[in-house]
Amino acid sequence: MLLYLTEYLTQFHTGFSVFQYLTLRAILGVLSALLISLLLGPFIIRKLSHHQVGQFVRDDGPQSHLTKAGTPTMGGALILAAIAISTLLWADLANRYVWVVLVVTLLFGAIGFIDDYKKLIQKQSEGLKARHKYLLQTIVGLGAAIFLYSTARVPAELELIVPFIKTVALPMGICFIVLTYFVIVGSSNAVNLTDGLDGLAILPTVMVGGALGLFAYVTGNVNFSAYLGIPYIPGVGEVLIFCGALVGAGLGFLWFNTYPAQVFMGDVGALGLGAALGVIAVVVRQELVLLIMGGVFVMETVSVIMQVVSYKLTGRRIFRMAPLHHHFELKGWPEPRVIVRFWIITVILVLIGLSTLKIR
Repeated sequence: MLLYLTEYLTQFHTGFSVFQYLTLRAILGVLSALLISLLLGPFIIRKLSHHQVGQFVRDDGPQSHLTKAGTPTMGGALILAAIAISTLLWADLANRYVWVVLVVTLLFGAIGFIDDYKKLIQKQSEGLKARHKYLLQTIVGLGAAIFLYSTARVPAELELIVPFIKTVALPMGICFIVLTYFVIVGSSNAVNLTDGLDGLAILPTVMVGGALGLFAYVTGNVNFSAYLGIPYIPGVGEVLIFCGALVGAGLGFLWFNTYPAQVFMGDVGALGLGAALGVIAVVVRQELVLLIMGGVFVMETVSVIMQVVSYKLTGRRIFRMAPLHHHFELKGWPEPRVIVRFWIITVILVLIGLSTLKIR
């Protein structure tokens, strides 16, 4: 929105042309989303508290969590609002990648909002029924996959890039739709499973989102992509603005979500942000790198799958409790220790993911 305004003002003063630079707009996207989160955060928390939109805590979990009962949740709406406003302010709104990433994020956030609303406002303990939730996720995920497949303009948009191997880019054809669906829906649910401790999910999301923004920038730059030996995809660099907004909004939310949390993001935030990471990875063609950088999300998801399969087949549990972060809590780790160590693991995995740009 402001991009078009500055383009118009350039005819009166050439200094406004600086806003055409992608990196500057990305920085402004970070700062504006951060400012929106910090300014609106206290107001949102008060409103959620006033309407008694409080966290429900299971009595079979770690006893330290019982004190969190009643903490305002659904704060993820603040994150998504800050991302949307900042993206609309600074991104090129004629860019199809910006719109598909933004729309998928908001639609998955809407699914999470319905789930939260049923559980917290209507007091339906089950919330949105699992089959209904996955049906809605499937509709949005498949819709995004079909859109990206049908609007692809260069072969690189439908190729699977293998990390660390320069010469391998596998044409996927129609299989692109299947892969894209699983990446978006899987990433959304993985972040949702990880969102169980104060700040545990949001900072890894910020780090992975920021790293994917760097991939978007170099993939959409003809010179950098040629130098690094990665496929060039015209226009995808504009996704950097969305990634910057995600980083700013996430850091602003962490201000209130850090231990001990004043607000939780709820499904509205976790499902939306997880889907955002998935669809960004798809458009920058780094699905396998997302698997590396989002290793914490992968571990949490695998721990749940292993726990369920083991219990159904043998009647025994592998972990004291799943997802994995609860297992470490029940082993006696203080909550801040679990959180910070998972953050450290994410830093390491993000650095490994970024190294794939050069080690090829």
